[in-house]
Parts: sequence; structure tokens; C-alpha cells
Amino acid sequence: MAAHELSGPMPIPKPSPISGEELFTESQWSTLLALVDAAVPSIVVASSAGGSGRHIKISEQQYKEAYEHVRASLAAPPSSDEFEEYLRSRLCSSPRFVQNVKRTFQTVPASHRKRLAGALDLLETRLGSLISTGYFTPFSELSLANQQAVIQSWITSWSPLWPTLARIFLSLAQKSFGQSDILYQRLIGYTDYPHDYKSRPGFDFDFLQFEALQEPATIDTDVVIVGSGCGGAVCAKVLAEAGHQVLVVDKGYHFPPSRLPMDQENGCRHLFESHGVLSSEDSSTNILAGSCWGGGGTVNWSVSLEPEEFVRRDWADQGLPFFAHGDFQESLDRVQWFMGVSDDNIRHNHAAQVLLDGSRRLGWSARPTPLNTGGEDHYCGRCNLGCASTGKKGPVVSWLPAAAKAGAHFIEGFQASEVLFDGPPGSTEKVVGLTGTWTARDKDGNVTGSSRLQRDVRINAKKVIVAAGSLQSPLLLLRSGLRNPHIGNHLHLHPCNQVFGRFDEDIKPWEGGAITAVCDEHKNLDGNGHGVNLETTSMVPYMALSNLPWYSGLDFKLNALQLRNTNCFISLTRDRDTGRVFADPASGGPRVEYTPSDFDRAHALVGVLALAKLCYVQGAREIWANLPGVKPFVRSSNSPSSSFSSSTAGHVSAKEDDEELSGSISHVALPEGDPAFMTWLALLEKAGNKPPRAPWGSAHQMGSCRMSSREDTGVVDARGRVWGTEGLFVADSSVFPSASGVNPMVTVMAIADHIARNVAKDL
Repeated sequence: MAAHELSGPMPIPKPSPISGEELFTESQWSTLLALVDAAVPSIVVASSAGGSGRHIKISEQQYKEAYEHVRASLAAPPSSDEFEEYLRSRLCSSPRFVQNVKRTFQTVPASHRKRLAGALDLLETRLGSLISTGYFTPFSELSLANQQAVIQSWITSWSPLWPTLARIFLSLAQKSFGQSDILYQRLIGYTDYPHDYKSRPGFDFDFLQFEALQEPATIDTDVVIVGSGCGGAVCAKVLAEAGHQVLVVDKGYHFPPSRLPMDQENGCRHLFESHGVLSSEDSSTNILAGSCWGGGGTVNWSVSLEPEEFVRRDWADQGLPFFAHGDFQESLDRVQWFMGVSDDNIRHNHAAQVLLDGSRRLGWSARPTPLNTGGEDHYCGRCNLGCASTGKKGPVVSWLPAAAKAGAHFIEGFQASEVLFDGPPGSTEKVVGLTGTWTARDKDGNVTGSSRLQRDVRINAKKVIVAAGSLQSPLLLLRSGLRNPHIGNHLHLHPCNQVFGRFDEDIKPWEGGAITAVCDEHKNLDGNGHGVNLETTSMVPYMALSNLPWYSGLDFKLNALQLRNTNCFISLTRDRDTGRVFADPASGGPRVEYTPSDFDRAHALVGVLALAKLCYVQGAREIWANLPGVKPFVRSSNSPSSSFSSSTAGHVSAKEDDEELSGSISHVALPEGDPAFMTWLALLEKAGNKPPRAPWGSAHQMGSCRMSSREDTGVVDARGRVWGTEGLFVADSSVFPSASGVNPMVTVMAIADHIARNVAKDL
């Protein structure tokens, strides 16, 4: 396919502005925006502030020191005038920012908003403010400096309520700042698409359309597959190529390469579950899940890691011998071959090079991650907002086009309501089909309008395969009348802690593959396969900034300005302990009960300490661990530093000889040689990572319809068939018997390949 040189992707229309009256009262909005204002405030020099206004005032000396620090640390620092404008800018005076905040709350469950509204009301009473802030004055009437001080006090409060509230508003403010502040994006040199943007033609999907009639539309097929992601797409190809009639439906919509990558706000809105704003019930864990045509395969980062041998043995020992059998490896090999999975021609960015080189210096195991890019160089750091190059051979590029060529049909914008069975209401025996509601695009082909055609649709089918992901698949089973107590339970999230490192190099961390390397030294900390993998992560501003540690408004603005020199790393935990997903009673959408357990937190903390060491030996000037009450480690001018820099990023092949590096390890200053750094590590360990004070993140959801050898221990059998039914299957990450411990894409695909081949035999 030829690549097209364009100035950038075709824009996605923004939704109409909202007033927010249906979300919060005017008084509640006033308090909420005051909190956001205090999180990322306007900052001015006291001597030049003049008059009144909502500013944090700093001295001339503080201003000079801040600017000199920025000038010294950035390759392309802002001018003095630009720096002053940046500090002075006030987010809440920007309609773009305020609309971003209001739209964020549109997807928050009503029950959560109600609890938040109660806290906002409390802050506006004198007694409530006294209890909450120490001031008898309502929060919105406090000075900006006092409001900031209140947030600082909440972060380390003994009560879990205030750290939770602080993190909600800090994360919201920082996320919306990264998405909407044009001045900030210009100063760091970030654009939502690469400067050498190229778009290749994608597959021209022919989605079924329906007329505007009152009675439901009816379709007949052999197999209907709910979900177009990594599980559903593989099933579609296998079954269509076996000669069966296949229909794939998805509540998400397709966006061709010419519209990708999306800008940060539209990407959240159109590509992710709950518009990218989904957190656990106790707000401990932020959850990111794909919700578009191609599902997680459209927004993931190409990583194609097979499950470790100890995971396969664990699953086999649970009465599922397939996972220790050669047939499972054949499925793994088959799906990887089809996508061209390889670690050839990987061009590592700075963060990946830090991980690889630092691990070698510390004597730890690390390696490039194979990618599903057909063996081609894929230096694309914005793939979580969609890939214009089609270099990522996920569902939309490879599996679904192959299914279409074999005769499969597709419906986008289809919200599945329930699976139908042959029997009286509530009967869960033989499946006969599926019902749902289709929502069309508008006359211009967009999906932002509110008055688009809708039509109920009934799909008659011999088999139904549910592949809507670990958050949605159990909800569909429950809506369909199934009452297996394991549905929605046993949810694993691979919870992650983060560590940031600021380096001397001009990194542009949003460039290059989001993950092309992994350190697996600590993958089996308990001897039973539970531990952590150390990986890099996406550095598009809203994702990085929403988790950046906050100490004050000035610190945040300075640290955000240095994002161009900063990498972020994750300690990804193979969690032993689980949570659950259930339906919101008002919207029907997914809600998650999950808190990282003490057992899993201990492993994640090992990863945090290891990541700090990696950053140190690679010469990081500042290291931030997002743990409560711990300031960043700042390397002094006389601190030991490594004799190498990581400036070779982008030039080191996965196959490059390591002799020169290995022979120089003796010249590297290890962390143990710096007492200040070792003292800081001890502070991290003492602070710990217990929620709600320490934030957690998840981009992998597994196990909510787990596979089992007996009906009383799981939801589906070894062939993916839902226990107690005939013709109903689940084929996505929800069937994992436990957490995979690695990025789950190829494991999902291999299991789906196995399930689909058995369905084909049944047909």
C-alpha cells in the first residue's frame, strides 16, 4: 500500500458545548473549578502582579531560579516572555479547558457524581470547610494560595477520604491541561501526529445499514460475534475461512487511517471505554480499555509476548491441560505468523534504551519485545490514539479484512442487549441468536451528533461468540439471564505503579514505540509466578501528566514543561488477588471493584525500586516515584554518574552485539555508591504504595469469565463454551484462568484461535 503525504489526519468534529447543569449545580461547579484552578494555577511575580486576581505569587528570585532551571535543562527552552506567559496562564479562563472538564464528568457514573457532589457541598459550608480544610471560610472563597495549601494537606492526610479526593481533582486537572492547553503543547514541541505524518489506505469495510422503520430488523447467520477486538477478529477469520456465515458486531465505530491518530481529547472519546475515564470504586486504580472497531488491538502498543511457562503450567494444573500442550503453542505460532510478529528492525527510543542498557549494567534480564508489525520498523509513539501507517497488524489491518474477504459481514455502532435462547424467558439452554440496538452515523458520516437514526436488530444464529472484553462480556451474559456466580468475578488488572526520570538528553518521549523492551528480572518473586515486568509506557501528554506527581502548582508547571526530557516507566504486576466487574444500575455500563492487595503491592514496590535504580544508572537528573509524601530524588553535581549516556536511542538494533557495553559495566557507578540515593530509596520503601494515597493504573483486564475444568469454578469450559448452555461461547481475555503476567494480545488471540476451531468443528 502506498503511503500518502498529508499535512495531518482529517479532523474529528468536537461535540457541541455543554452547560453541565445536568451534572452539578452552579455552586458545585464553582467549587470544583476552584479545586482545579488551585491544582494548575496562574503564577506571577509578586512585584508585578498588580491589583487583584487569582494568582499564586512568587518572588523575583523564585522566578529567576525557576527560569534558569528550565533554561539549563531543556534543549529548546521557551523565551523569557513565553515562560512568563506560560506561568501566568489560567486554565479556568479557557473555554476549551472548562469544556474538557465538563465533558469528562459526562461519563462518570451518576452514583459517583452524587458522592462527589456531596463533598463539594460540604466544602461550601462553614462547618464543612472547617472540618475539611481547617478554615471556617467556604473553600471557593479562600485565596488561591490557601486552596493550594489545602490540597497539599489532603495528599498526606491520615484519613483515606482526603487523599482520594485530592487525587481525583489533581488527575482531572492535569489530564485536561495536557489535552487542551495549546500554549503548553507548543512550548514542549508536541503535536498530535508526527511531523513526517503519512497515512496509508486502510481496508474499506462495508458495514450493514438499516432503514428507519419501527419494527426490528432481522438477520440470519451461522455465527454472530460480539466484539471486533483481538478475540472476536481472530474468531471471525477462522470461521469465515472455514466456510461459515459470520457476522461481527461492535458498539464502537471504525475510523480509517486517514483520521488517525486522533487528537488526545477525541481519542479518549471515540477509542476508549467510558471515554478513557474509568476508575475502580475506591478510586485506587485508573483503567484504560479499548472501545472502538478493532477494540484493544486498535489502541494497544504492538507488544506480542507469549505467556511464561510457569503461567501455562499454572493454567494446566487447574485442569486445563491444553495450555501445557503443543496445540496451544501451535495456536500461538499461528497468530504470530499471521501478524508478522518479530523483534527484527526495532528502533528503540530513549526510554527503551534506558531499560535495556540499565538492566545490562545491573546484571538483570531484559530483552526487546516482539511486535506485530510484520518485521518492519514502526517508530510510532501515538498508536494508543490510532495508527495511520497501518504498520500495526492488529484486527483492523489483518484479521477483519481477511474475514471480510472470506465472506464475513460487519455492523458498527451495535449495542448488544442480550443473547437469546430456545426456551421460556430466563431459560439458558440452546442459543438461537442475539438482540441489540444499532445507531447510525449522521448524514456527514460522523458519530458526534445526538439525533442519529436508531433501529432494534434481531440476529438469528446457530452460535454466539461473546468477545466484548473483560469489562463488557460478563455484563452481556448477566443481561442474558445467566446466573453463574463466577460471571464478573476473578477480575485481574495487572496493576501498575509508575516512575518518572528526567534526563539531560532532548528525548521527545512521545516519539518511537511506546513499548519495545521489557525487563523481566523480577517476574517470579514468590516462586509461584507472581512478580513484575518493567516496561516503558505511552508519553502522550495527557497520559503522562495525569499521573505526574504533584507537589505544588509551580512544581507541576515546571515538571510538565520538562516532559520533553522525561521518560515514564511502569512496574506491571501479575496480580494474584482479584476484583469484580458489575453493571451500573443507571447506565448499564461497567463498574469495577478492585483494590491492589498487600501481596500484589509488595511486588509492585519491588518494581518501583528497581525502576528508580535503572533511571539512576542511566544518569537521570531527577527521579519521581508517584508515592505519597516522597519528594523527587535530585542528583547533585557531585553525585556519581554513569560513564555512558543513552543518546544512542533510535540507533540500536535488537540484534546489536553487546560486547562493548558488557565490557564497560565495571566503569558504571551503581546506586549503592551514592548514599543520598540509597537514603531516598529507603524513603520510598517506607512510604509504600498503599492506595488511596498511591495511584495505580491498568491497561489489561482479564479473568471475569474465567475458563475452568468444572462448572462450579468458572464460566466457560476448555473449549470456551459457557457452562450450562449450548452454542454460546466466550473468546477474549475474560476467559483467562488467572492473570497472564505479560501484555495479553497474543494470548487472547491464541485462545480465540483454539475456541474458533472447535466452533468450526461443531458447525
